[in-house]
Amino acid sequence: MKIVILDGYAANPGDLSWEEIKSLGECTVYDRTSPEQVVERAHGAEIILTNKTVIDKETMAALPDLKYIGVLATGYNVIDIDSAHERGITVTNIPAYSTDSVAQMVFAHILNIATQVQHHTEEVRKGRWSNNKDFCFWDTPLIELRDKKIGIIGLGHTGFTTARIAIGFGMQVYAYTSKSHFQLPPEIKKKELDELFRECDIVSLHCPLTDKTHHIVNAQRLSLMKKEAILINTGRGSLIDEQALANALNTEQIYAAGLDVLSQEPPHADNPLLTARNCYITPHIAWASKEARTRLLQVAYENIKAYIEGNCINVVK
Repeated sequence: MKIVILDGYAANPGDLSWEEIKSLGECTVYDRTSPEQVVERAHGAEIILTNKTVIDKETMAALPDLKYIGVLATGYNVIDIDSAHERGITVTNIPAYSTDSVAQMVFAHILNIATQVQHHTEEVRKGRWSNNKDFCFWDTPLIELRDKKIGIIGLGHTGFTTARIAIGFGMQVYAYTSKSHFQLPPEIKKKELDELFRECDIVSLHCPLTDKTHHIVNAQRLSLMKKEAILINTGRGSLIDEQALANALNTEQIYAAGLDVLSQEPPHADNPLLTARNCYITPHIAWASKEARTRLLQVAYENIKAYIEGNCINVVK
């Protein structure tokens, strides 16, 4: 069985092993594959694995031997799912492998904005503490999280884990979710979307990117937020209208944003958020802890093994 991994570098830049997956067939691993190279490299493969390399209708049509696409991620928007189903191609993903790492990044951003650890560490290195007249100094607001209201949009694995951490900080937790009140623990209160933007001190995005959620954060919803509010996005960049957010930050309409994702990755140099006031951006690394990537490769192996044995798991419907 021929297996081709089209863009393996992000998941495994060399600190993990492909050996388990290689044990399942004749396996070729490419670090990166351009759109023009996909058909040539995947020719004759029954199984291909992809992270961000797009597999569209035309690509599938050019690969008659293709029977299985494994997405090395939870999101599967890089695959034309309808075309795959029409051709009888099984598509699997890796659910919940990075839940704890992503929730950790949510609070890394929240804590960085609330206490400015990196900023104050840099100021100490510059000698500002040594030359200070008082025993301490700070030059940004310092924010205590207890009793602050956090609104979580999307209460799946990561949203719920984020909520549990927030509860541990003594925060008031609200959620915009399809779950009913009866499905939520008493510490999480359900709110409508605009109400959540209007009332919460922190809003964190954990919903999938769909036609309905595209630009769910727009100028109108940003105008509802408190002047002291913080926006966090570790989901998908296009959940946010980036120009609208840059405008809101630069005009001090809201206080700050912590982002691990942008609409274009890597970002264009003229992305307005790269220079926006109080906008803290990490380069899509919330998912990338070694522990999370180890789980990802293990589940990818289990998905392929189950497919070979005729008992598919983690199939995208």
